[in-house]
Amino acid sequence: MGDRRGELQAYATRLYGYAYALTRDAADAEDLVQDTFVRAMDARRVPPEASAFRAWLFRILRNRFIDLQRSRRREETPLDEMSDADDYGAADRPTGEPPVITALTVRFGLMKLTPRQREILALVDVAGFSYAEAAQILEVPPGTVMSRLARARAALLDAVGESNIIPLAHRGRRDRRA
Repeated sequence: MGDRRGELQAYATRLYGYAYALTRDAADAEDLVQDTFVRAMDARRVPPEASAFRAWLFRILRNRFIDLQRSRRREETPLDEMSDADDYGAADRPTGEPPVITALTVRFGLMKLTPRQREILALVDVAGFSYAEAAQILEVPPGTVMSRLARARAALLDAVGESNIIPLAHRGRRDRRA
């Protein structure tokens, strides 16, 4: 039992990052991670391989999040109908040092994305899952992960387009103004 607790702690930060991307609330993310830990500690069957164990934990968290959303449907707007575009206007953006502004701009850009887009970015670009691992967690084909990720990255780039972030030029292109 103590051994499993140590394994869980090793994934706490990544699980919290994923939970925060889903919930957009620090307290809810912490609760979701705690609930995931409780369920993992109580589980009778635990994947023996490290990669399978990690995917299993993220799947527990995701399934618990979906269950909570279903139970809240009568009280709140369903997850897929939420729109954050109006919640994060330019007036809400704080000022500060350029790295801080860049980080906040990306964070605000992420909040403008749909829940599905935030989720795929959180799994692959934040938590570091491979396409195959993300596909296993989401229970979709790897090709679906790749297309969702491409669309999510494009949407994020659009969301931060009017900020101080300058996209890198595509490889092979040269600036002809020189």
